Parts: sequence; C-alpha cells; structure tokens
Amino acid sequence: MHDDAVDTLGHDGLWFDPLWRVEVALTPTERALLTAWPVRRLAFVAHAGAASITTTQAYSRLEHSLGVLALVAHFAPDDHDARVTALLHDVGHLPFSHTLEGIAGLEHHTLGRAAVRSLAEDHPIDAERVIAIDDGRVPSVLTPAHGGLKLDHLDSFLRSGQVHGRTTTPPHELLRRLRLVDGAVDADPDDAAELVDLAVREARAQRSTANLVPVTVLRALVSRAVAGGLLDERQLAAATDDELWALLGTDPSTAAEARSLRRHPERWRLRVGRTSGVGVYRHVVRRSYLDLPTADGRRLHDPRVDELQRSLPYEVAVRYDASATSTSAMTTSATSATSATMGPCARTS
Repeated sequence: MHDDAVDTLGHDGLWFDPLWRVEVALTPTERALLTAWPVRRLAFVAHAGAASITTTQAYSRLEHSLGVLALVAHFAPDDHDARVTALLHDVGHLPFSHTLEGIAGLEHHTLGRAAVRSLAEDHPIDAERVIAIDDGRVPSVLTPAHGGLKLDHLDSFLRSGQVHGRTTTPPHELLRRLRLVDGAVDADPDDAAELVDLAVREARAQRSTANLVPVTVLRALVSRAVAGGLLDERQLAAATDDELWALLGTDPSTAAEARSLRRHPERWRLRVGRTSGVGVYRHVVRRSYLDLPTADGRRLHDPRVDELQRSLPYEVAVRYDASATSTSAMTTSATSATSATMGPCARTS
C-alpha cells in the first residue's frame, strides 16, 4: 500500500498513479531516473503549456510521464524497455510544452533523443532501443502497429478530461475494461464512444480562448526574447516554466506584457481568422491529436473529427485591450467564430 503522500521520487520503491489507481513497483533504474534532472525538470513544465495560466489544467509533464509508465506497467509489466521509454518519452519538451514548439528551430523529439543519449551515459539504459521504441521503429505497447489511439494520448485525454470535468466513467474503472491490440487501445462500443468524445473535446479545448490567448502571447514574447538575445536556443531548451517567467518578467522588452498576461489575461482579445495591425500577435493551429480507439476491433468514424480536421489550419489573432474588463468582452468575437466552425459542444458530464 502506498503512503498517504504520493511522491514522484520513488522513495519507497513504488509509484501509485492517482488517476489510474495503478501501483508500480519501480525498478532501480526507474528510481534513479526519477532523480535525474532531465526527468525531474518535467515536474516544472506544465503538460497543458500556456493553458495552465488560465485553466484548471495545471499538472506537470512528469505526472503525465508517470501516468504513461503506469499504463505500460498495467498492460506489459515485464517490458522494461517500454517502461523506461514511457518515463522518458517527453524528456525533450521545452518549457510550457507544445506552446513553444518550433521557436528557434527547437523540436522536442530531437531534444528528447539527445537527452536520452545523455542519460544513458550515467544509467543502465539502451538509448538507441528506447529511441527506436519511442519512434515506433520497434514494436511495443506504446506504439500502435496500424494506427489508432496509443497509451500516451489515452493518458492525455483522460488526465485532461478529469481536471476539466469531462469524464463520465472514473478513469481507473475504464482502464480495467480496455484492451490493447497491437499497441492500439480497443474498447467496447460505449467506452469507445466516451474516448472519442474526450478526444474531440480536447481538440476543441485547444482551440478555445482560454488556451489560444496565452499560447499566442507567450509565443510572441519568447520569440522576441530569442531575437533580442535575452535567450539562446540552449537556455530555452533547458529552462523550466518558472525560470522562463523570471526572464520574461525582468527584461524591459517583455516585462510589461508578461505581467499583463499573468495578472489580466481577460484584457487580451482573440479573433479567429487572419488579422493584421500594430500590436497584433498571430498564431496558427496546424494539428489536432485525434487518434481514435477501436470498438471491438472495428475502426470508428465520427463527423466531428472530420469537421475539426477540415478547419485546419486554424488561424487566430490576439491584441491587448486595456479597456477590456471581463472575460465575456474578450471572447465575444472568438466565441461566435468558433461556434460556426465547430458546432455545439456535446456534454458528457
């Protein structure tokens, strides 16, 4: 039985995942990796990226990585290479995760491979095998052989769905009914329908004002900091969320807007579509994670997924408005445009 405090260091040799209610007996290698800084750093990187500023989704990349480890331990407890890969699969993420992907040419998969190879110098792991498993070149429970929902995204959809109140079935109960078929999640029709709905609603959430305002502004500020020499690529790749905030909050070129974003996000207006002008920051969503489970071995189709995919690329513009004093004022133009694109959002809770 785990202690009352669920620690992320493996002090007692166990990891108990509170979402999945899976207890994992950690190997010595896993315990050592949990105290290595490249892994420990993920405790200070928000899984939801900039959305952690304006939503309840404040858990870390480390919590997600440990969740994927718990899923691997549930389905394939003796696959130690897959377990290590689960723990390390996000080790290359920039601060604020996907929010800053691509700035200064940085990409978390490339950074992750370098981090895994560096960790292998001090830990008994096969770096090239871990990288191959993560890339899908070596079959494992982590990578669907023929496409479909993988464990990484299963944890993301359920972990996000839980904190946003979208789930109807407790995740740990749902897990007991799920199956893996060649690395892809398979479920009975009712459970599969719930998983599809969670995937759709997660994609919609990533296009919401609460997500796109902080993403757009933070990307603009970090890009400015890099261009101005405040940050170089190495510093950006190694920073934690709080370290990045400290830099943005003290540099004269970014301090005022960084402070405004944290203290008054409601004063930033979002508009869907191409907009230009002074003080306008633009962002384009080019991808949504919409891999679906199978239902009793059958591939699923959902028209909402087609609609979401057709709406890509999804372009938005954000501008600061000192006169805006409420969230409703900020979201008026975005809400109407998003409703026309997405249609009504189905409720599951």
